[in-house]
Amino acid sequence: MKLKQISNFVEPIFEKVFGFAEHEQAGLFTLQNAKGMQLRVSNFGATVTSLQVPLKSGEIVDVVPGFESLQQYVDSFSLPAAPYFGSVVGRYAGRIAGGRFCLNSKQIVLNANQGFNTLHGGNIGFSRKMWEVKRLLPGNNPSITLSLTSPDGDENFPGKLTVELSYTLTDDNEFVVEYKAITTEDTIVNLTHHSYFNLDGHDASVLGQQMTVNSRTMLEVDAENIPTGKFVDLTASDFDFSSAKFVPETIDNTFLLESAYGLAATLFSPKNKLKMSVYTNQPGVHIYVGGNCFGRIKGKDNTDYHNTSGICFETQNFPDAPNHKHFPSAVLKPDSIYHHKTIYKFQSS
Repeated sequence: MKLKQISNFVEPIFEKVFGFAEHEQAGLFTLQNAKGMQLRVSNFGATVTSLQVPLKSGEIVDVVPGFESLQQYVDSFSLPAAPYFGSVVGRYAGRIAGGRFCLNSKQIVLNANQGFNTLHGGNIGFSRKMWEVKRLLPGNNPSITLSLTSPDGDENFPGKLTVELSYTLTDDNEFVVEYKAITTEDTIVNLTHHSYFNLDGHDASVLGQQMTVNSRTMLEVDAENIPTGKFVDLTASDFDFSSAKFVPETIDNTFLLESAYGLAATLFSPKNKLKMSVYTNQPGVHIYVGGNCFGRIKGKDNTDYHNTSGICFETQNFPDAPNHKHFPSAVLKPDSIYHHKTIYKFQSS
């Protein structure tokens, strides 16, 4: 990948038209901090299309796969397995077994979109919605705040859910993702950010990079990747990432985190000497290597994304939590506020 030199000019937040989906216009917003870290976000799916990170050498690297046009993002949901590049996933990230759960003694039947199961919110989840831009704050820690109202019965989830999401770039080269949500009636909610990270550049493979996960336990799953309700001790196993290991070619698992508001995971590129640390207040992180576009849609810089194009650190509650009483509760009540904060911190050496 050809790296770019950092410009000393810090541009203000600006917007351009990204395209149209279902006759609605989507914008593309650019944020940049004083150190040259740059974020591009579309309000379609609250999608991060680019995250350019400065290296100590004075060059910058785009660390997330993505597309050049809005139409390509729309088309990606018709792939055999949608990549959800850079988007917000909701109302419920991960799988819900059989597309159903019980809430207040009532069975809720959701729209199933992966066999009999519901994945990442159903047929038309938050990743395919047009979000409203609420605030743009320039300055040393530029941010964009977007909101989305999911009506009562959206994909058969109960209650009107109102979500406010902020993306912030700090002077410490942190990419901060923060969600707040309220509901009109009891419902379930589990939001996550679905960027695939690649510290060698969006057009490389992640297999040469090293990962740690602050976890001693992960969820046991069945053949459909649905949690059985049991926990797996990771001691001395292939999934024990308490010390650094190379990113595996295949992983699609939820790890239980050791502490709230603590370090969840790290990723390190020996090539670029770039480290990403992930901090969150969520009880788990779902880690997934992928990004395959099956040769049907070209990525940025005419890239063919493949099975190891990036790695997701989906900080969240546990998949299928509404069907397991001993999992952390995913229920949101009208008198409560859902709050999820995750920080991706980048350090170059």
